Amino acid sequence: MKPDSTAQPLSSIQPSPSAGPPQPGKPPAGPPLPGRYKRYATWMIFIVVLVACSIHTDATPYQLIVGLPEMGKLLEEMFPPDWSYLPTIWKPMLETIQIAIVGTTLGAILAVPVALLCAYNVMPRKLISLPMRTILNLVRTIPDLLFASIFVAVFGIGPFAGMLALLFFSFGIIAKLTFEAIEAIDHGPLEAMTAVGASRIQVIAFGVVPQALPYFVSYLLYTFEVNVRAASVLGLVGAGGIGLLLDRSLGLFRYDRASIIILLTLVIVLAIDYGSNLLRRKLL
Repeated sequence: MKPDSTAQPLSSIQPSPSAGPPQPGKPPAGPPLPGRYKRYATWMIFIVVLVACSIHTDATPYQLIVGLPEMGKLLEEMFPPDWSYLPTIWKPMLETIQIAIVGTTLGAILAVPVALLCAYNVMPRKLISLPMRTILNLVRTIPDLLFASIFVAVFGIGPFAGMLALLFFSFGIIAKLTFEAIEAIDHGPLEAMTAVGASRIQVIAFGVVPQALPYFVSYLLYTFEVNVRAASVLGLVGAGGIGLLLDRSLGLFRYDRASIIILLTLVIVLAIDYGSNLLRRKLL
């Protein structure tokens, strides 16, 4: 056979630039231009929205600079604190902590069954889980101060209204976070227990609860810390606690008394935060 005259010698065949490995010292190719433009556009939109919101809310550096002298005057009136007022605020502060304890505990108890009914891996029937999620979303849309104002109008001024406000507030937070934690647990043990014939109650008790319990305890302690601070403010609308004295001190322009209330609240919150961290380490 005669050799093909059109065939090229092997030495003349050059490898394709795209077929071989990248040459050393050559910088890698950057991201495609459409993706780069999309990232720039996202940042531009974010900056425009931030500037527009700042302008409409008067949140400008000029407002901050103008208000700094007034802030300094207020701090001068708050110090030194009126230490003689300290014995008067111990009982209302204790009442504030009690409101937070009762409201958080009852809210957490009510949140457990609701969280189980909202989780799709525990309650796959959406005819039950979707209405429960809707009710939970409605509860979470109402702030604690509005709850307190409603209950003060219904039950009158006092700590009972504040406790009910924190009950609903705690219920909304703990139920929401807990059912999301339940949906994120490992499904392997649940499927194994179902395969060997375990009932729904047994799956929940021995498969769901042991995995979700550490998250539930963590959310409970966090909500209690939040409620102690919230209970200090609920008194501004008449819901009992230290907030009543804080509102009275501010109304009478006794900022020295308001400062001692704020300092005591800070100490209590820090002590509770430290204690909850120790408890969380032991339990979790």
